Amino acid sequence: MPKRPPDSQRGRKWPPVRLRSLLSCALCRPETQTQKKHVWSRHKRPFFLPASHLVTHLTTTHFPSRMNNLSAENHRLMLNDGNRMPLVGLGTYADPKQTPKGTCAQAVKIAIDAGYRHIDGAYVYYNEHEVGEAIREKITEGKLKREDIFYCGKLWNTCHPPDLVRPTLERTLKTLQLDYVDLYIIELPMAFKPGEVIYPMDENGKWLYHETDLCATWEALEACKDAGLTKSIGVSNFNRRQLEMILNKPGLKHKPVSNQIECHPYFTQSKLLDFCRQHKIVLVGYSPLGTSRDASWVNVSSPPLLDDPVLNAIGEKYNKTAAQVALRFNIQRGVVVIPKSFNPERIRENFQIFDFCLTEKEMDEIEALNKNIRYVELLMWKDHPEYPFHEEY
Repeated sequence: MPKRPPDSQRGRKWPPVRLRSLLSCALCRPETQTQKKHVWSRHKRPFFLPASHLVTHLTTTHFPSRMNNLSAENHRLMLNDGNRMPLVGLGTYADPKQTPKGTCAQAVKIAIDAGYRHIDGAYVYYNEHEVGEAIREKITEGKLKREDIFYCGKLWNTCHPPDLVRPTLERTLKTLQLDYVDLYIIELPMAFKPGEVIYPMDENGKWLYHETDLCATWEALEACKDAGLTKSIGVSNFNRRQLEMILNKPGLKHKPVSNQIECHPYFTQSKLLDFCRQHKIVLVGYSPLGTSRDASWVNVSSPPLLDDPVLNAIGEKYNKTAAQVALRFNIQRGVVVIPKSFNPERIRENFQIFDFCLTEKEMDEIEALNKNIRYVELLMWKDHPEYPFHEEY
């Protein structure tokens, strides 16, 4: 019989190690009539549940969806508004000056053929027209239906004023040539001067900021959801204080379903993950494999994640790459991953993470790699009043 958790871990807050251990069991082991797993009830006494009920119990406290029976065909998380998000998506960020025309469209088509059903994009990536083209082509081919695809779009910093939110989303829909997006998120909690210039500066090269009212912007997103322009709404790069600002807003109609943040074995974001679990907000991890080494916006002094000896050693055991191990680590924690790649082989490889499962010991080893390294620091905007990375989480 396991020891009872200390008072600080009773009630709805699960001990992190036990939580992950139980989740791993439900993810990796087939259920039998005799297979039982003990969990803690609200009355602080151990009781027993079959594996099929285990994750259901966990989701009522921390996890936003059922997480057992994950497979390439079935890996969607239930969001707090009842919609579902695939655990693995394709990131589509690319420097438009260095990316040949049609590259993104081809990558999306390859991803869909490989099994991806979640595509992450943004207006400021300048390639949403290619994403829409690829999705529509695959629908025309009969490969899938519109409802099979989960597309996430983003509201840029120059479009925070409430009267600009809906027109900006409508412009995205026109570019995609789709009737709705599945998720629309505030890309950054920092407002810039409104206008057609994406990165506004004055004649001296100083960034032009704008008064930020996240609650007013959120109300405009709620109206877009109510109008059917987006199925779900969420945020990105929000810290705990900024999330609480939305969650505690008087008259809140719709909670954020997700918070998209940098998340990988060198930056596990455990505290923010725990906070979001408590509020049934899904974490979506961008740069789950580290990121590019572009010194203009990336901390290139940090070590490359995929060279890590622990990730590579575990990968050898399963005949997997360090990248696949890093991705599997996050989805076993209930974190959605959106690795970006336009390389056909890597696109397919990044999706092949449903045929193995990390042990509790391996999860602990990878968790111990955390160095609180943030590759994407966005230091050029560190003087913005709502710069989100000054605070611990």
